[in-house]
Amino acid sequence: MNDDERALAWVDQIAMHLARDGVSPIAGRVLGWLMICDPPEQSAAQISEAIGASRASLTMNLRLLTGMGFLSRRTRPGDRTMYYRMADDAWQTVVRRQVAGIAAFLDITRQGLDLVGPDGERAGRIRQAHATFDWMAHVFGNAPPLEEQS
Repeated sequence: MNDDERALAWVDQIAMHLARDGVSPIAGRVLGWLMICDPPEQSAAQISEAIGASRASLTMNLRLLTGMGFLSRRTRPGDRTMYYRMADDAWQTVVRRQVAGIAAFLDITRQGLDLVGPDGERAGRIRQAHATFDWMAHVFGNAPPLEEQS
């Protein structure tokens, strides 16, 4: 297996891993490719060619990943082409958003308990979700900060 084949196999591993959490295969391959490609900024055409994705599905996934905070994009002086790269601190940004979502979900489960009352099967299902998200909020709230990598 040559270096290009090994790189694409790694990109596919990223895509398969992220697919377990509902990330589309194309979005996973884009992330994997932009983590490993050289140069780190790539046009949609370069990404499409590298990962074998149609331009239509690629465009949709590039928009999605940019909106989620994974990618940044820019043009170059005198060039109308849009170039994409992994956003600075992309993974930290996305995880922080997810952690903030945990607190928001806790508010929703509290409202659900107010809605159905403290007893009964419905309250039990809500309490289970609330307890899980409360535990996650506690774990993340007490975690040491991530040390900067150079």
